[in-house]
Amino acid sequence: MLILVLANSYLLLFVGWEGVGLASYLLIGFWNHNPNYATAAKKAFIMNRVADVGMIVALGAIFATFGALDFTTVHSQAAEVAQAGETGALTLIGLMLLVAACGKSAQFPLQAWLGDAMAGPTPVSALIHAATMVTAGVYLIVRSGAIYNVAPTALLVVAIIGAITLLFGAIVGCAKDDIKKALAASTMSQIGYMMLAAGLGPIGYAFAIFHLLTHGFFKAGMFLGAGSVMHGMNDDVNMRNFGALSRFMKITWITFLLGWLAILGVPPFSGFWSKDKIIESAFAANHGVGWQPWIFGLITFIGAGITAFYMSRLFFMTFHGKARWSQEEKSELVTRHPHESPALMTIPMIILALGSAFLGLFLAMGDRFVTWLEPVTGHAEHHEPVLPIPVIMVGTIVVVLLGAFLAWRQYAASPVPTVPPRGSVLTRAARNDLYQDQTNEAVFMRPGQYATRSLVFADKKLVDGSLMGLGTLIGSIGIGIKKLHNGYIRSYSSMMLFGLVALLIIVFVIWN
Repeated sequence: MLILVLANSYLLLFVGWEGVGLASYLLIGFWNHNPNYATAAKKAFIMNRVADVGMIVALGAIFATFGALDFTTVHSQAAEVAQAGETGALTLIGLMLLVAACGKSAQFPLQAWLGDAMAGPTPVSALIHAATMVTAGVYLIVRSGAIYNVAPTALLVVAIIGAITLLFGAIVGCAKDDIKKALAASTMSQIGYMMLAAGLGPIGYAFAIFHLLTHGFFKAGMFLGAGSVMHGMNDDVNMRNFGALSRFMKITWITFLLGWLAILGVPPFSGFWSKDKIIESAFAANHGVGWQPWIFGLITFIGAGITAFYMSRLFFMTFHGKARWSQEEKSELVTRHPHESPALMTIPMIILALGSAFLGLFLAMGDRFVTWLEPVTGHAEHHEPVLPIPVIMVGTIVVVLLGAFLAWRQYAASPVPTVPPRGSVLTRAARNDLYQDQTNEAVFMRPGQYATRSLVFADKKLVDGSLMGLGTLIGSIGIGIKKLHNGYIRSYSSMMLFGLVALLIIVFVIWN
């Protein structure tokens, strides 16, 4: 990760890029003796290799266009190349970098591997989701801002991909009962916020990295909190078997509470200062002109409400409501005795909770974080959103409170069944990750298999068949001719006579 973020060229960045990809594969498949976990690691590895194709094509296009791969040369000449009419090449570079970012940061349509990444140990999940591993794609887009500034088509596609993923992850998170998979869907959605911010151009670059940083604290804290819950619940991850854990795991509950408030964007916690800036920037997209500010702004607005619902659902199902692991249950659940984790686990959670609570406020004071990033992201020109900022802020808080209230009413104030109900069509689809695996299998894997089998069939039946058939034909002719050479003089005399008659007939026909 240090190589990736400290690199001074795209080539060295690619070295770190491959390193974090390998690290993800090894960490996800840590328990490789489990076939499902090994498959999850392989799935992540393969989808990241698809992204690497985009990165390699982008590197080739960058070198062909600029004759160099170092950031200084490429970024300083980007505007000149655009003025020279090479917008097509710059758009290609931007789109290929986006393909790379989609695979690394689990953005649509290469997002299917992130939920299965929960196969690794829980601290590994915290590392992957909080550090510059999954979020490396966001860093790549922002670091390449000079290219995207002169490739508006590619920049718009970045924003669209972020908007789609934002809602995709949020919808999936609403239906997950596995606490780690719900947090994974949350990561997908929050990185969608970052990617959308990066797709807004100079007004959003710094806020994308700002949210990347604050998200790292509260998401790592919540993942470690999930691990603490698993520790106290005999490694169970099903939230329908939890409830009322706040009475037995006070430190875990308080630290998770701070992370929950931060991701909801409740002031003055960290998420408020980073995510709300993205929402305001979305309402000012394209200088506040056209359809973009309304579409992107409303998507971020709706996403904030859905985020409040599914994260509150997770929080209330785990720590509040009726205990669903009670000793009165006549099942294996009676063996679970929730208890607080040791200091080795709670101290990192406390440190991350402090960052979740106060880091955003500290970095937002005087726009110090945005100013600090200006040498890389450039000066972010202020554009007035299509709605007044107080209206956006108040509206966002109202939507967040509404989402949290709905979750409280359904999962804290009402009994939660230990067996999930059948649910609506959308609920069943969300439980199944909106059929992303089935779609990838139908669109990419099966056609590839059929194409491979067709080529193998054609190779065996047509290529090999024609050659082997020709050889068989020549062999058969040889066998037939061999029978004529039997060693009998009468046979040879008959053949000579036959040949002489045939020759006379041919001469006769020619002369007449």
